[in-house]
Formats: sequence, structure tokens, C-alpha cells
Amino acid sequence: MSNLAKLEFVALDISGKNYLSWINDAEVHLEAMNLGETIKEGNEASSVDRAKAMIFLRRHIHEGLKCEYLIVKDPLALWGNLKERYGHQRTVILPKARHDWMHLRLHDFKSVADYNSAMFRICSKLRLCGENITDADLLEKTFTTFYASNVVLQQQYRERGFHKYSDLISCLFLAEQNNELLMQNHQSRPTGSAPFHEVNAALAPSHEAYATSSHGDRR
Repeated sequence: MSNLAKLEFVALDISGKNYLSWINDAEVHLEAMNLGETIKEGNEASSVDRAKAMIFLRRHIHEGLKCEYLIVKDPLALWGNLKERYGHQRTVILPKARHDWMHLRLHDFKSVADYNSAMFRICSKLRLCGENITDADLLEKTFTTFYASNVVLQQQYRERGFHKYSDLISCLFLAEQNNELLMQNHQSRPTGSAPFHEVNAALAPSHEAYATSSHGDRR
């Protein structure tokens, strides 16, 4: 556990299942440490920088991989070896990500938050594999997968002319929260169930008082 606590991000699994996310994390951190050049072809990084980069990379790979590449001393060589070994992950992940995108439907989710989370998860995989997913794609996917009973509502949202997916999803979040609030208010006190307020009872004349008053007037 103490070793895991020192990691800036999840180590590369020996299966390579997290390779695509791992290389992004590794590149960003190496750049932040001014060591990004050490994994680029034809670089002129100093021996000290290469050593630092090597230590960092080895600390963020599976123990089994450390043993397999024990004799590799250059970070560029290690980077290349891992790419050659796990670079095929794009061809494995892309078909599944495309399938998930094709079958993504807003009406399949219980909440806007669940749909939004699935949307970003799928888009992240597609972009890691080099697919270009635009705001227009996200908007069209959402508009065309509204609930069948909300066709008019979908048309109203479309007519508002959203250009950013984030703006549309914010409106959907707000509408969902308002609907939930209305339902909670209704369930806590359904229509017609409000008690007769005491102030109204005090202001309303009683039958006895009315009878006495009427009798007195007649006298």
C-alpha cells in the first residue's frame, strides 16, 4: 500500500488493458517534470534526465514488466518496447467503443447524470483511439435519443440552437431537478389534501352564532 501511495497515476497493468490511458498520464507527467524530450525520437536529453525519466517510468509499470525489461536503461527504448507490445489496444478498444456509441440512448438511463457519465466514458475511449467526436455529434446523439413521449420537448430544445453539448446537458439537469422537486412537493401533500387552516376556521361564523344572531334580529 505504501508503494501505491507514491504513484501519481495507476501503473501500467501487465495485461496492457489500461495502456492508452497510461501513456497519456505518463506523457503529461513527464512534460510537467521537464522530461518529455526523453521519450521522443532523436532527442538530446542528458544522461541525468534520461535516468530520471527511466526511474519514473519503471515506478509506474507492473512489477512483472519491470522484471521483463530489467536490462533496458533508456526511457525511449522502454517507451518503444511498451508501444510495440501494447499498441494494438487501439484496435481492440475501438470496435467496442464504436458499438457502445451506436447503442447509446438517453432514454435508456434513469437520470441525466448517468447518461452524461456514459457519454463521456465512451467519447474518451473513442478519442484515445483517434476518433474525432465533436459537440455537434454529442448534441445530435442526445436529441435523437429522447424519450418517445417527449418529442415536442425535444423539438423545443433543438430550436434553442445549442452549439455546445455542455449547455444542453445543463438545461437537462435543471429540468430534471425541477421535475423531481415538483414530484416531491406533490407526494408530500397531494392536491386537495391541505388541512383547513385555523385562521380560516376562526374567521368562518359558527352555525350557533349565526342562529343566535338571526333570532336576535327577528326580536
